[in-house]
Amino acid sequence: MSRNVTVALLSLALVAVSAEAAGAIPSSLTAAVADSGRPEADKAKDANRKPAETLAFAGVRPGMTVAELAPGGGYYTRLLAKAVGPKGKVLAVATAAQAARPNGLATLNGIVAAYPNVSIVTVADYASMKLPAKADLFWTTENYHDFHNGPTANIAGLNKAVFDNLKPGGVFYVEDHSAAPGAGLEATSKFHRMDEDVAKQELKAAGFRSIAEADLLRNPKDDRAGSNSESGHFLSDRFMLKAKK
Repeated sequence: MSRNVTVALLSLALVAVSAEAAGAIPSSLTAAVADSGRPEADKAKDANRKPAETLAFAGVRPGMTVAELAPGGGYYTRLLAKAVGPKGKVLAVATAAQAARPNGLATLNGIVAAYPNVSIVTVADYASMKLPAKADLFWTTENYHDFHNGPTANIAGLNKAVFDNLKPGGVFYVEDHSAAPGAGLEATSKFHRMDEDVAKQELKAAGFRSIAEADLLRNPKDDRAGSNSESGHFLSDRFMLKAKK
């Protein structure tokens, strides 16, 4: 091999290492965000939700099986479907109560029709959840605080079910509106926010090991003293956690 070829190969290797160190977004994720099938209403939220960077932080890769809790309007369901590709799967997991709401599954049914690697899994409740296949990644965004509310809420059971339905080494990605430090569980219903320290304690109690946090969606202008909607739903200060089985 000539000296010039050797130098060129070394240069390419250094560029690749530098790109990885700089946190370059994989092409599979930028392609997911650029998907022409995404509704314009979803695209309008991208500036505040930073989906490509969020997917990258969570570790979404082609071929993964991702279980999404409380997919709602499907903002991330579509992105996940495109990001995991045709060899991957997205399980949109909804409780019976969520499915029973007016048009509760209408949006998800439309997504399933457009993305064949998405399937809907309806469970009696999250604590008794048993998926058809164990997941590489569980995903929930802006919902974790809601899982604490209601007469049948069972966050310990939910976290244990997530743990049990993950493959060994699997990850639970949790993103939510941050409550003021020390707010405790009262914030989940009063302000629709989550005390980060409480979330970490709950995940640890279920057997998870916290492996990463990110400040990507932080907003220092949000004093976290009121409801998340007072600052604009996707303008609130949000935390991002990765917990590993």
